[in-house]
Amino acid sequence: MRYVHCLNNISSHGTDLLTDSYELTDDPAQASAILVRSAAMHDMAFGDGLLAIARAGAGVNNIPTDRCAEEGIVVFNTPGANANAVKEIVLCALLLGSRGIVDGIAWCRDNADDPNIAKAVEKAKKQFAGCEIKGKKLGVIGLGAIGAEVANAAVALGMDVYGYDPYVSVGAAWRISSAVHHVTNLDDVFRTCDYLTIHVPAMEGTVGMVGGRACSLMKDGAVFLNFSRDTLVDNEAMAAALSSGKVHAYITDFAVPEVMRMNGAIVLPHLGASTAEAEDNCAIMAVRELVNYIENGNIVNSVNYPACDMGACPAGGHRVAVMHKNVPNTVSQITNAFGEEGVNIENLTNKSRGDFAYTLLDIDQEAPEAAIAKLNSIDDIRRVRVVC
Repeated sequence: MRYVHCLNNISSHGTDLLTDSYELTDDPAQASAILVRSAAMHDMAFGDGLLAIARAGAGVNNIPTDRCAEEGIVVFNTPGANANAVKEIVLCALLLGSRGIVDGIAWCRDNADDPNIAKAVEKAKKQFAGCEIKGKKLGVIGLGAIGAEVANAAVALGMDVYGYDPYVSVGAAWRISSAVHHVTNLDDVFRTCDYLTIHVPAMEGTVGMVGGRACSLMKDGAVFLNFSRDTLVDNEAMAAALSSGKVHAYITDFAVPEVMRMNGAIVLPHLGASTAEAEDNCAIMAVRELVNYIENGNIVNSVNYPACDMGACPAGGHRVAVMHKNVPNTVSQITNAFGEEGVNIENLTNKSRGDFAYTLLDIDQEAPEAAIAKLNSIDDIRRVRVVC
């Protein structure tokens, strides 16, 4: 029996995919796999039997991915599963930033007891009129799963879209409308666009990337949207830009104290990926990733180990997975360990990612205990697992 622990509430659309060979457990120390959404895991101790963690969402800031790699634990995420939900709320934010919708609603509530409100509204509404987004320039910073969908939707709404992403994948590039202008200089996006939306991960090179200099480059009256990570924007710089009128509105999904004190900020309570459909999609993808890894040794959408897919375990076959440091001579030591025990390797895939690598082998017989012991004695190997 394989045990799965859910650190957060995970949609039953995902957990119902687990077969009778799996059982949900309340004890994380017993788990072969953990499903998580936002729960903090950095201070958790992991059991020796924990093979994988799947984040039902894209960001993995709540998971100690480097420590997991050292312990031979694969960390998965679910890129694109919630992209439509975030895209839709970004489109909503574009309209919130272009029309005085929030202030207009507040005015109506403040004047709810006025018996002549219907007449008064005709005079008041001018201050909330705003402008249309059609024909305006939108800068999309980051063209991954979400950014690409936002860019395409904005094109369909008649916006003039400029996309910036120096690391855009070939697959993502194919999904982006040909009407999106590809910009290679981020400064040009800030200078050119009426609206800007950011969709990049929080990492060393992106934290605080929207700071004082970026704000100074923006067009007067620009609207900035942040539905990615709160740390991408320097709050002090954004507050100053709002106060001076350089930035007309800052619309964000992250209700932190610094943002709540900003005049001109429209703050949502982290609603971006919180639709029922997005939670279902993320749970389904996360469970499928875990099952594929546990039962076949395949790694798809990991953030700390390389992608590796050898298909389903062959009927009656034998497969061994080896997680190790990405250093010379390790693969030859792995193959030698089997060769010395008279085991023929029928298929082998080796992939690396940064400091770590993954070797998946199909062999012609059940893995001898002596071969497994030899592998476990190699210093640079982090985990050896007989998959089937």
